[in-house]
Amino acid sequence: MTAEATTDGETKAGDKPGPADDAPHILVVDDDRRIRELLKRYLADNGFRVTTAENAAEARTRLAGLSFDLLVLDVMMPGESGLDLTRDLRRTSTVPILMLTARGEAGDRIDGLERGADDYLAKPFEPRELILRIRTILRRAQAPGTVKHDEISLGPCRFNVTRGELWNGDTQIRLTTREIQLMRIFSANPRTPLSRLDLCDNEAAERSIDVQINRLRRKLESDPRNPVYLQTVRGEGYALMPD
Repeated sequence: MTAEATTDGETKAGDKPGPADDAPHILVVDDDRRIRELLKRYLADNGFRVTTAENAAEARTRLAGLSFDLLVLDVMMPGESGLDLTRDLRRTSTVPILMLTARGEAGDRIDGLERGADDYLAKPFEPRELILRIRTILRRAQAPGTVKHDEISLGPCRFNVTRGELWNGDTQIRLTTREIQLMRIFSANPRTPLSRLDLCDNEAAERSIDVQINRLRRKLESDPRNPVYLQTVRGEGYALMPD
């Protein structure tokens, strides 16, 4: 028997054992009940704990009371859109967000990514691709745990991996959520060239990586045109070169 919905949005197992208590917890936000139930069932069958919400307001209620490892968020919802919710969440939260939408234009995808989404999947999609993307995002989110040192030194700057803070002396330099994510990936792989796909894992975000790198260089480097700490490795990508 497949997973059944409960009134509080949690996945409840029938005859089939449910996900483990320590399995990643995903919040699915979509105003289409059919899609919510299909996603809940499929994700639960693949070992995830699942909670659902039908709009941004309900998602906020869920987020206030529960901890999630990832949000699967529809863009086109009545009232507050998924794009607006993502932008607002990014002011206080770094929870990974995978956006789902019927929109397929590159401009719309980039809009979502620039507001702080980690990935973007256009409807209709293959369920297996959704699972692969979720697992990739979760792996990427866990990357800071592999860093041996909590703080990376970059000349006059230092980056605190756990807190996601960049400092130049006693002055904190503001980083966007996406810049924090990139710095954590680089910090987990110091002096290792990383390709654009290593840094984003999707085509739409790949197109904006160069822009993100240039912005980071302006914050890290004394001369962004001749970078010392965030270098371009010809034919391979980018590498962070800490002290």
